[in-house]
Amino acid sequence: MRVAAAGRTSLFLVLPLLLLLVVSATVRSAAAAATKVWKGEGTRYSVMAFHAAGDGVTDDTKAFEETWDSACRDSGGANVYVPVGRTFLLRDATFNGPCKSPITMQVDGDIVAPSTLWQLKSSSVLTFHEVDNLTVDGSGQIDGRGAPWWDCHNHKKCSVRPMLVSFSFCNGLRVTNIRLKDSALKHISVYRCSQALVHNVSISAPCDSPNTDGITIGASDHVRVSSSSIKSGDDCVSIITETTDVNVTDITCGPGHGISVGSLGGAGEGPAMVERITVSNCNFFNTTNGVRIKSWQGGQGKASGFIFRDLNMTEVQHPIGIDQFYCPHGNCPERQGGVAITDARFINIHGTSSEREAIKIMCSNSVPCHDIYLDNVDLSWCKHTAPPKAKIMNAHGSVAGKVKPQVQFLGR
Repeated sequence: MRVAAAGRTSLFLVLPLLLLLVVSATVRSAAAAATKVWKGEGTRYSVMAFHAAGDGVTDDTKAFEETWDSACRDSGGANVYVPVGRTFLLRDATFNGPCKSPITMQVDGDIVAPSTLWQLKSSSVLTFHEVDNLTVDGSGQIDGRGAPWWDCHNHKKCSVRPMLVSFSFCNGLRVTNIRLKDSALKHISVYRCSQALVHNVSISAPCDSPNTDGITIGASDHVRVSSSSIKSGDDCVSIITETTDVNVTDITCGPGHGISVGSLGGAGEGPAMVERITVSNCNFFNTTNGVRIKSWQGGQGKASGFIFRDLNMTEVQHPIGIDQFYCPHGNCPERQGGVAITDARFINIHGTSSEREAIKIMCSNSVPCHDIYLDNVDLSWCKHTAPPKAKIMNAHGSVAGKVKPQVQFLGR
C-alpha cells in the first residue's frame, strides 16, 4: 500500500511539470510558425502568436503592443505582421521606441477603431513614438469609424477627438501602400520627424467630415509625400510651423480643402517658420482651395521659399491663394503684424475655378507679401463665359508668360 501511495504522489508531482512542458512547447511552436513563412530580412512577429483574436470585436490592443515590444527588442531587424483576412479592433495602441534595429509593421489585415466614442483625452488609434527607421506598409485598411465623433463635434459635445495614425520623433520613416479612412480627426500626423516618406497611400473621408485632414506635417524636415490619393473634409496635406524641405508630388486631392501651408502665427504658437516647400504634378478636383498659404493676423515669424508648379485644377473654388487674414470662424478682431510671406512661385497652373475669384492674394498692410511670382497660369471660370478675376492686396511681385486672370502687383 505504501508503494502504491508513493507512486500516486510521484505522479501528482510529474503531471504539472509535463503540463508546463507541453504549454511551453506550444508557445514556442506558435512563435516558430509565425516566423517560418517570412521570407524577408529579420524575424517576423505575427500578432496572432501573441493572442490577437482578429475577429473585429475583441480588443486586440494589448496583443499588438506585446508583439511590438518583442519585435522592438530584436537586434537583428523585425517585422510586426498583421495578417490578411482578419480584422483587428484597436484603441489607443502605442508603439514606443527606440528599437534595437530597423522595424516594419506589415499591415495586410484590416484595423478598425471602436464604433462608439471611446476616448476622452487626446490620442490616436495607432501612435508611433521615437521609432527610427520605421516602415509601415501593407495592403490592409485602417478604419477610424469617425462618424460618431463627427456628430459629437458638430453638436459641440466633444472637445477632443482621436487621430488615426500619428508619428512623433520618428526619423527615417516610411509609410507606404496602406489605406486609411474615416478618421475622427486627422488621418496621418507627422510631428518632429526627419527624412520621412509617405508614398502610394489612399485616404478617404466624406467631404463634410470636420477637420479630417489627410496628412499633417509639423516641426519636421526632409519630408516627401508622393503618388497618393486623398479625399477628406479638410486639407489633403497641411504643412504647419517649424517645417522645412517638404516635397509633395503626384497627389490627387479632392474633395477637401486643397494643399495648405498653415495656418501660421496663431495665438500661443510663437514665431512661425516654414521654408522650402514644393508642390508639383498634382490634380485637384472640387476642392475649396488649390494651393494656399494661410496665416493669422498679429502673428510673428516668416514663411518663404515656395514652389507650386505643374498643377491641374478642376472646379476648384480658389485655385491659388495667400491669406494673411485667416479667420475660419469669422469675427476676428483686426490686429497689426503678421507672418512675413516671401518668395512664393506659382508656375504652370491650369484648369477651372468654381468661383469667379480664381486667385486671391490677400496680404496685410503692416506686413505685405514680397517676391510673389506667377508664370504660365491659365484658369477659367467654370460654366461661365465671363473671365475669372484675381483679387490682390498688399502684395509685391511679378508675372511672366501668360497669366489668366490678369494680376496686378504693387510696384509695377
